[in-house]
Amino acid sequence: MTHSLPSFALSERAARTVEQPIGYLMAQAVSNPNLISLAAGLVDYPTLPTQAVEQVLHELLSDEVKARLALQYGTTEGFAALRVRLLEHMAHLDGLTPADFSATADDVIVTTGSQQILFVLTDILVNPGDIVIAEWPSYFVYTGALATMGAQVRCVDMDEEGIIPEALEALFQQIESEGQLPRVKIVYTCDYHQNPTGITLSADRRPRIAEIVRKYSKKHRILLLEDAAYRELTYEGDAPPSIKRHDPRNEFVALTQTFSKPFAPGLKTGYALLPRDLVEPVLLQKGSHDFGSVNLVQHLLAAAMRSGAYAAQVSRLCGHYAHKRDAMLKALEEHLGDFEPGASGASGASGGTHWTHPRGGLYVWLTLPERFDTGMAGPLFKAAMAEGVIYVPGAFCYPGDATRATPTHAMRLSFGTATIEQIHEGVRRLAAAIRRAT
Repeated sequence: MTHSLPSFALSERAARTVEQPIGYLMAQAVSNPNLISLAAGLVDYPTLPTQAVEQVLHELLSDEVKARLALQYGTTEGFAALRVRLLEHMAHLDGLTPADFSATADDVIVTTGSQQILFVLTDILVNPGDIVIAEWPSYFVYTGALATMGAQVRCVDMDEEGIIPEALEALFQQIESEGQLPRVKIVYTCDYHQNPTGITLSADRRPRIAEIVRKYSKKHRILLLEDAAYRELTYEGDAPPSIKRHDPRNEFVALTQTFSKPFAPGLKTGYALLPRDLVEPVLLQKGSHDFGSVNLVQHLLAAAMRSGAYAAQVSRLCGHYAHKRDAMLKALEEHLGDFEPGASGASGASGGTHWTHPRGGLYVWLTLPERFDTGMAGPLFKAAMAEGVIYVPGAFCYPGDATRATPTHAMRLSFGTATIEQIHEGVRRLAAAIRRAT
């Protein structure tokens, strides 16, 4: 006799949470060793700093006093010495001192990856039905979290220099004319070598973006959430100053960064510089999650920054990925340079085949003529799988903005884990699939 149980009554938030599509793509790559993955946004396995971490950890645990401190519970906000160093680090990247930010280490929070601080900031600011403005396209893991929160996502266009300030102003004007400005809580940007496009917000647009957010913060402050996860992976020229630099009183911008991309993702540690009055509500919420991120890892990272091991790893990664970025751009030019070429840009509105030329990060955004469907149910994805290559369909990267139709003719390509030989062969296979699907 079978016993039938009723299902659990899941919360509305749980019902709004769906599996991220990248999970399927990763599983395909793992299960098929002959499949070249240009989809995975992982860091390259050979670059992981095994020896540096082993040395730092050995030195840390060899000191009885330091070892006991590291193996004890930490604080919710994070290891104090690490937070001091992180504030100095963020200021140094901007050519400033911590005082120039009007901030102290008390405004820095260490988190379990940068995704945690993105989620917590959204959780303390956004009610179901509130509006978050994001780029078009945008980082799909964060926009997935927005769906979980029940947020409305309104999107702003980009070009090869990032968010178009005039488009952001026009969107704010439209939202205000609809009587919805009180609903806008966050403007989100992944502004360095963006995931998914590889585009970096230009230096001259940064103060303009900050000023627009200030301008429309009329009855409440709107948070400008600056996701700088890829900031230190810059291979060409200098990375522009942060948007945070244009928030001298530390009032509007939350700057988030991570150790995952420039050091080691397995350490799962991110950090943020927050406006002072957001620190307490963030800590209250984070305390409900974990009472603080892993203390041992924080002591390890503080030691790695102090010893120079962290800076050495960042330099090593930039040289390594620059070669892989160049290999992907060369392969695209060789195999798709003559395929219905179009003008460069982020949105693909200009038509034709073109791709971004990132100055850092891990991604290239390839746009095809509009007749193509790069989705998983379309003929191109199936043709690519048959050729032995996989990519991230661009439609996954466009948030669910009810006022827009989702483009279906772009894709994200990653040069993160593929070897240079695999990059060349993967792009060759992809080009063959594209020509087959014409």
